[in-house]
This record gives sequence, structure tokens and C-alpha cells, in this order.
Amino acid sequence: MDILKVTSENFEQEVLKSEKVVLVDFYADWCGPCKMLSPVMEEIAKENEDIKVVKINIDNQRDLALDYDVMSIPTVVAIKNGQEIDRLVGFADKSEILNLIK
Repeated sequence: MDILKVTSENFEQEVLKSEKVVLVDFYADWCGPCKMLSPVMEEIAKENEDIKVVKINIDNQRDLALDYDVMSIPTVVAIKNGQEIDRLVGFADKSEILNLIK
């Protein structure tokens, strides 16, 4: 499954109402660790049909970053049934990210 870029306009439908567990990658284009995390998130998206992976650019979607108390990036938030279940701040490897949803 491809990574979907989410905005405040489609956040509720794509994330909160998703039937799958959603990994939300809060990032910025200028962020070095975010660029390092991007291929890891792409790999997770391609290998796991039961997980939805989305990206939110904090520079364009400040309201969503504030709603989720994103203080530093990258931040990956795991959301299940519309509720945050766990999060990681900073670069993480694939196994650490997948552990968010176990």
C-alpha cells in the first residue's frame, strides 16, 4: 500500500475512521532524520497490508501537529479506532515502529 499524504481536510476520514491501524508520520521537508525515516516507512507500507501509513507535513498542517502535541520531528503516532495507542519520537528502525502496534 502506498503512503498517503494527509491534511486536516481528510484526516478524520483517512486516520480516525480507518478500519486499519494507522501509522502517522509527522515530518518536515527540511528535517534530516525525517528523510532518513521515509524509506523505513515506505517499506512498512509495502510489506504490511493490514497497516495504513500516512504522512503529515507539520509546516503545512500545524493544526494537526498541535492537536497531537508534536514537539519534535520525526514523530510517528500509532492510531487504532481513532485513538492514539503509542508513539515514537526521532528516528527509529522498522522493528521499533512495528512494535508500536503490537
